[in-house]
Amino acid sequence: MATLLYRLGRGSFRHRRLVVVAWLVVLAGLGVGAFTLSVPTVSNFTMPGTESQRALDALAEQFPAASGATGTIVVAAPEGSQLAEPAAREALAGLVAEAGGLPGVVAAVDPFQAGAVSPDGRYALVQVQFTAVNDEVTDDQRAAYEAVGAQAEAAGLRVEPGGEVMTTEPHVGSTEAIGVLVAGVVLVITFGSLVAAGMTMLNALIGVGVGMAGLFSLSGVIELTSTAPVLALMLGLAVGIDYSLFITSRHRQNLLAGLEPREAVARAVGTAGSAVVFAGATVVIALAGLAVVNIPFLTVMGLAAAGTVTVAVLVAITLQPALLGFAGDRVLPRRFRSGGGGHRARDENTAFGFRWAGGVIRWRIPVILAGLLGLGLLAVPTAQMRLSLPDAGTAPSGTSARAAYDLTSEGFGPGFNGRLAAVVSADSPGASQAAAQQATELIGQTDGVLAVAPPQFSPDGSTALLAVIPTTGPTDAATETLVQEIRTAVGAVEGADVWLTGATAVGIDVSDRLADALPVYLIVVVGLSILLLMLVFRSVLVPLKAALGFLLTVGATFGITVAVFQWGWLADLVALDTPGPLISFLPILLIGILFGLAMDYEVFLVSRMREDFVHGDTAQQATINGMGHGARVVTAAALIMISVFGGFILLDDPVIKSMGFALAIGVAIDAFVVRMTIVPAVMSLLGDRAWWLPRWLGRALPNVDIEGENLRARLDEQERVPAGV
Repeated sequence: MATLLYRLGRGSFRHRRLVVVAWLVVLAGLGVGAFTLSVPTVSNFTMPGTESQRALDALAEQFPAASGATGTIVVAAPEGSQLAEPAAREALAGLVAEAGGLPGVVAAVDPFQAGAVSPDGRYALVQVQFTAVNDEVTDDQRAAYEAVGAQAEAAGLRVEPGGEVMTTEPHVGSTEAIGVLVAGVVLVITFGSLVAAGMTMLNALIGVGVGMAGLFSLSGVIELTSTAPVLALMLGLAVGIDYSLFITSRHRQNLLAGLEPREAVARAVGTAGSAVVFAGATVVIALAGLAVVNIPFLTVMGLAAAGTVTVAVLVAITLQPALLGFAGDRVLPRRFRSGGGGHRARDENTAFGFRWAGGVIRWRIPVILAGLLGLGLLAVPTAQMRLSLPDAGTAPSGTSARAAYDLTSEGFGPGFNGRLAAVVSADSPGASQAAAQQATELIGQTDGVLAVAPPQFSPDGSTALLAVIPTTGPTDAATETLVQEIRTAVGAVEGADVWLTGATAVGIDVSDRLADALPVYLIVVVGLSILLLMLVFRSVLVPLKAALGFLLTVGATFGITVAVFQWGWLADLVALDTPGPLISFLPILLIGILFGLAMDYEVFLVSRMREDFVHGDTAQQATINGMGHGARVVTAAALIMISVFGGFILLDDPVIKSMGFALAIGVAIDAFVVRMTIVPAVMSLLGDRAWWLPRWLGRALPNVDIEGENLRARLDEQERVPAGV
């Protein structure tokens, strides 16, 4: 592997103009494709095979007129007044007529005719039916709906448009640029050279551009969920900068050792590039492994992010050496551009990384115990984790969707925001009517049900729809219990299938599916990654230690995320308006991403330890050298990832905010506590045993030579040949 990448780096340096032009042509071509072929992302999360999805499919088939997006306009009269008063009734009728005439709207229903007026007569719900499904409602149509009710408000009524139609895809604006800016500052401080920092950032941005343009070019044939591009952008930026950073850093070390630029680049790609390839492979395995869950939107998210990571690897091992070829020795600080190697050599043994490694090894037992105890305590809140799908109750304060949600709860109770739908399907109209009547009685007798609306029948009479209003909100634990009890109760209905759906029901089904798939996912992803790390390190204990360290990381990350986003501790620091359950797919997504990123730092740090060990150092000295040479770069890489992920915390969307927060915290814990503290302590404790590999396994595993041992021997031999001539 190292020899192959050495040749690739050397070739990219030699043909640097061609390599740069080729990547720019690819970027331009995919950019044109993205501009001409891309289609809008979708916000629906389908769950094939679940009860809630069967109910939704039946509704779409049997009630086509109601298959479009819906809106709910919440109206409130001034305190002490009622909507039935003549002036208010007239204003309300005008609002209904205005809503019914909006572009894209089929009809708006008068709340007095629909019985959607609160018992005190002060609040009302105007149901609005759109022609198109939510993802096809245009921005102009949505803006017109959001602006409805000016005349009613002038008459003294409060009008808040809400409902499904107000659910839009998250918009990534300028806030993530703050994370990129911080990453740029970290690069400048790390390298001490604007040229090195600029080229590393430029390389990463080109890779992200190629990855994102390719993703949107495929959106016409692959249905992209709204969160997939955001996740792909988040990871593409983070790993793109990090992978370029590692190769540039090794190139600078080679220059300071006296190598000429072409040889320095080639050896950097052959050694650090090998670590980049295998680290990228672990991330791709973890992300692509989400396909085993068999949930379409998660599969798309995982593959989209895996694609951008793959591009980041390719760009790092081809475009980065080409760009470094243009820079020459300007990637070094000015004081090192001539005769600086010796100064560097004198500095190395007093560098912070060496001192840190020495201190950790000296106090390894207390360090290990403190690390385990601290991370264990941080993981305690994980036991109280609750999962659900997001609703308007977690939307930022001040938005129309949140205002409508709060006003509905105020006037009708929280259950009106978490309405459930029971779908009764039978072979004949008669059987459907009998089953619907029986289901209505059974559901109405269930504790926690506020009301069950009379059944609505499909045109052919074979399917009935029952609207169920709980007494509690959609994310309330009592509503989750109610869903399970209703499903158990309607199991007694004879002659028909009864399926329950709704936000809470879908959330339960998602969580159940993920819980069933998680063991399989962990076996596949962790198993493949451990096998890959065995190939890289030719060791049994190092991969197992890496996997156990990841468990510490993910436990502590979940605990902190639960404390902030579910319990509301320090929520103001992340501008979180309303704490609540975590998004259902966050745990498995976080496990996949963090596992891949954790193995990144494991590979980059331990590969240098392995490199020095196979070249003759003792196990303890190899551990110190690996930390000494890698600590500064890994620290910079972690800070860059934290900055990029942290930039997404500034977004208003609570789903993206929680993802960015969890990833930033996870990277911080894994890099600084697990990989740079616990790992060297454990490695020094294991000594030579860390590199133990059974002979039979050593013969079975191919030697990928990530340390460049074979490459170094070949180069040394080439250097001796001219001397003997």
